[in-house]
Amino acid sequence: MEKMSDIKIIEMYRDLLDELKSRKLIRTNNLVGEWGEQLAINYYNDNPQLPNLEIVRVGAKNVDAINREFERYSIKTTTTKITGVFNGLNDVDCELPQKQKFEYVIIVVLNKDLSLKAIYELDWHNFLLLKKWNSSKKTWYLTITKEFKKKAKTLYDTDIQCI
Repeated sequence: MEKMSDIKIIEMYRDLLDELKSRKLIRTNNLVGEWGEQLAINYYNDNPQLPNLEIVRVGAKNVDAINREFERYSIKTTTTKITGVFNGLNDVDCELPQKQKFEYVIIVVLNKDLSLKAIYELDWHNFLLLKKWNSSKKTWYLTITKEFKKKAKTLYDTDIQCI
């Protein structure tokens, strides 16, 4: 690969994205995010102790999946201890009550090689307690801390035994 031109490597990436889309493993170019969504949905649907989830249409605001009771799930994937942002929530200084955007958030943690490291589930109430403000992006995110792990339901973790 060292001898390949930069253009050839970009073409390989483009071809890989096309192949992943044709196999319906991803729907957009967000490889990491969509891979995490797929892993989470498969994990839920393969585990009889968890509700079955169905992915929602691309572009749905704040929600990535729903269960049979129409409970909404936001799914965030990370390879670090910080999630992507949660758009559409009240600003940090807003005094209005926050309208509920989803019932649960699923955090999928991947290793650098994109293998599954952990899956956590957090209800809306605990999400509101744990969310942190990103002043430069003017939006909210979560960090995976000890406090987060105490409040979240650990569904899968390579370091401990889970359900």
